[in-house]
Amino acid sequence: MLTSLEIKKLTTIEEMETIQKLERDVWGMDPIPVHQTATAIKNGGLMLGAFDENELIGFSYGFPGYANGEAFLCSHMLGIHQSYRDKGIGALLKVAQREAAEEMGYNLIRWTFDPLQSRNAYLNLSKLNGICNDYLVNCYGEMVDGINKGLPSDRFNIEWRISSSHVKQQLNYDVTPIYPFEVLNRNDFPAINDMEQTLQTIDYNEMSIAVPIPAEFMEIKKT
Repeated sequence: MLTSLEIKKLTTIEEMETIQKLERDVWGMDPIPVHQTATAIKNGGLMLGAFDENELIGFSYGFPGYANGEAFLCSHMLGIHQSYRDKGIGALLKVAQREAAEEMGYNLIRWTFDPLQSRNAYLNLSKLNGICNDYLVNCYGEMVDGINKGLPSDRFNIEWRISSSHVKQQLNYDVTPIYPFEVLNRNDFPAINDMEQTLQTIDYNEMSIAVPIPAEFMEIKKT
């Protein structure tokens, strides 16, 4: 953990321009226009920057959303400079986002993530206690940035009830996972074994279905 890390709200045009540079470094694509981010944070949005000795190393960006009669903060982007990843900075940015959003009057934050990104899954579902009820098929269409290029943009939609005891007290529900898989092909890929029967018999109050994903999905994409 960085002892010199500082997280603060960003509001000026100059700060938005600094965010653009980090966006290019993280995703290798054109950044969000400054006029859009500047307008959003003046109207219920939130931009947070993580700094190491005054150098911007990470950020989170969200704008107001509304669905099903409820307003929420739509957390659109969270990026960490490659040199500072796997240091817990993403989790700290999310905690800071939760605290700032509560001060602004929000009770809910929503965002999406790629379900094959195991690090993001661990952060969102295990460390932050987010809840997913939606699987969005090809959510953003074809994406051409360095991280997403070449695959459908399937996403989990996360709801983070930031004022709930589930999030604040980190409540966990003990369930017994079942593994309805057996290796069926010569590439040793897991295949579902009689999933229809499994879904008919599972007790969702007592059991969960464990679905395997690659541990290092980005490495698989590279090779």
